[in-house]
Amino acid sequence: MADPVDFDDYTENYNQLLHEKTRLFATNEGYFARYKVDIVRKQFTSPVGRVLEYGCGIGRNIPFLQNAFPGSIIVGSDISLASLKIAKRDNPEFDFVAEDGNATEMGIFDLIFVAGVFHHIPVDQRRNAARTLFSRLAPDGKLFVFEHNPYNPITRGIVSTCQYDEDAVLLKPSELMSLLSEAEFLVERKAYCLFVPPSLGALTGLENRLGWLPLGGQYWLQATRAA
Repeated sequence: MADPVDFDDYTENYNQLLHEKTRLFATNEGYFARYKVDIVRKQFTSPVGRVLEYGCGIGRNIPFLQNAFPGSIIVGSDISLASLKIAKRDNPEFDFVAEDGNATEMGIFDLIFVAGVFHHIPVDQRRNAARTLFSRLAPDGKLFVFEHNPYNPITRGIVSTCQYDEDAVLLKPSELMSLLSEAEFLVERKAYCLFVPPSLGALTGLENRLGWLPLGGQYWLQATRAA
């Protein structure tokens, strides 16, 4: 197994590397952030009080979360101090917290958003990460986790050649569901996503109908902490 990637090494060129690897799918790397946050937003019909992005990196998703949940308190966390520095520079109105193993300092959240994080967590630490998320989620709060789909050959090809994915160990949906269930989450929904490039605008309407098909570039789980 490869040594853990130090994301401090990729803070300045993260967006460039992402664009290089995904430009055949989308010309704007912001597309992926908007796409995922929009999926989450559609699952809520009432205001959300506190939002945590766990593993926020350089904060690419934070503006989209702000637009989707106006008036919410939004917090980003990460293990990369260099990434958090950039996230704070670009989003000075939000709080960013280093993940130092203390799960209580941040309080609890009504929504926790996790995008492309678990495949970077060493396998033997994933249960603890899931338990940490559970401890931070308010009763009846919602957790959304997005992950690369290991059944998709294009996704596997991108991951295998991406510098900051050298330590990646992809999770099958069943593996992620088991991790969350063991941490006492109630998994409410699973769906595959990212089937159609935005350049094929006439076909993007198919996305909502294909969530059952295990060929999307990624998948997502929705879970809750029962009251």
